[in-house]
Amino acid sequence: MKCPICRKEVARDNPDFPFCCERCRILDLGNWASGKYVVSSPLSQPEPAPAETRSEQDED
Repeated sequence: MKCPICRKEVARDNPDFPFCCERCRILDLGNWASGKYVVSSPLSQPEPAPAETRSEQDED
């Protein structure tokens, strides 16, 4: 696997995995803290407005 920051090869037994070193791990944390990375929420459809229902009694 490659480090997501510097793209160096990383062994799975590396204590900083998936990063190659502490520096890359801290840079990644800084990217999250500064808002460079975001987790998007699923797009949702706006709820339709409730249909106006009138009973025959209301019309009288």
